[in-house]
Amino acid sequence: MTDRPAAADIEAMARVAGVPASDEVATRIAQSIGPALETFAAIGGTLPFDLEPATFLVVQTGRDRA
Repeated sequence: MTDRPAAADIEAMARVAGVPASDEVATRIAQSIGPALETFAAIGGTLPFDLEPATFLVVQTGRDRA
């Protein structure tokens, strides 16, 4: 994956997380998170958190994954 994710990348991550995303939602997430990922790319791998966007859908939909 490049520094800026494509909608297909978001769809795949969401599907694996058990929260499928429509094409429209995946595109919107990719466009909104892309600049942040590009900003943090220089220090990627050194941050103690995950930049996995499927979590956004879990929070947005109120689904408890516990």
